Amino acid sequence: MATGTNRESGLRRGAASRGTNQTGVRLYNERLVLSLIRRHGELPKADIARMTGLSPQTISIITNALEADGLLLRGNPLRGKVGQPLVPYSLNPEGALSFGLKIGRRSVDLYLINFTGQILKLLHKTYPYPTPDSIRRFAREGFESLVADLPTRLVARIAGVGIAAPYEMWTWHEEIGAPKAEIDAWRQVDVRAMIGALCNWPVYFANDITAACAAELMFGIGGEHADYLYVFIGSFIGGGLVLNGHLFPGRTQNAGALGSMPAQDPGHAAGGSRTTQLMNVASIYTLERKLIAQGRSPDILWQSPDDWGDDLGPVLDDWIEEVAVSLAYSIVAAIAVIDVGTVLIDGAFPSHVRERIIARTEAAIARINQQGLSHFRLLPGSIGNAARAMGGASLPLLANFTQDREVLFKDNA
Repeated sequence: MATGTNRESGLRRGAASRGTNQTGVRLYNERLVLSLIRRHGELPKADIARMTGLSPQTISIITNALEADGLLLRGNPLRGKVGQPLVPYSLNPEGALSFGLKIGRRSVDLYLINFTGQILKLLHKTYPYPTPDSIRRFAREGFESLVADLPTRLVARIAGVGIAAPYEMWTWHEEIGAPKAEIDAWRQVDVRAMIGALCNWPVYFANDITAACAAELMFGIGGEHADYLYVFIGSFIGGGLVLNGHLFPGRTQNAGALGSMPAQDPGHAAGGSRTTQLMNVASIYTLERKLIAQGRSPDILWQSPDDWGDDLGPVLDDWIEEVAVSLAYSIVAAIAVIDVGTVLIDGAFPSHVRERIIARTEAAIARINQQGLSHFRLLPGSIGNAARAMGGASLPLLANFTQDREVLFKDNA
């Protein structure tokens, strides 16, 4: 049986056994079918033909091939309608697996997910700051641990490793309190090559928030919206952009870099003259600094992103208000340029914190003059802290099984 992975590298044994050639058109159509089924959950051949404009015979050939490759599952016939019963097809969860390695400024995660985005296994580790040696050791031991008791048939279906990490890891060392000499070691490191040397799978790389945006598009509510601006608040705030149902990475894979947008420095709000960047106001590291200034440990922010406890008190209230006010101006400015109708907001924090940030941001936006702009709405993201690691894991799946391959991986695969 074909593994169903790395479909462009000659490893698709099932295709060879059928005596067919993998042409560009065939590959595009297969990706189109897989993408439609992922978006809708399940579809019969007749609906796929209608949606794609391809002939029923062509769709039959494609779905039969994808089923033979183990990528699709044939469902029970839908009876009760006139004519032949319709047979729905859905993604096979075991059709492909992938690793997601999120390298953050305060923690690292390694996820193993299946074709439908279910997290099979994960590892999480915190640190004061990342170093190449610590990440290399974590990844090597993590790969060994996560595949140790994995059935051979599933190991054969691992499509690759996706790395989600900030660009230029050596920057902002002062903000995270890291020794410049140690962080500068990242200047000499090719992260993809470093991880590639530890495994035999293809390795992909994307900016961590672009990857998080990809996870929301593939596995979250992003697929329900044709266009949206994505906001993720982690150690540093960042963003992503989806247009016409596809990731829009931009000229340098850095579209949606909200953290670099200008913002008013809350420490100089009275004078109204000093500006900073949004990341210096609306990022979790600024909450960390507030806690440290009060003599309190910020460890819970990184050790338990989904549960910060109930005792952060007024310091959390102040931080949320600062985030909301600054973020509101950035969102309105972005909407004036890209004219999307939806903004998804998520982050490495508990869901109740996300809800409060959205509510306060909506209140702040209501105070801004929006004359000439179309209506837009704020919605919560659906993945939360896991979005960046899930995004990393989505990269091999995007590269091998979706139409976003040509958009996101022109200079990456």
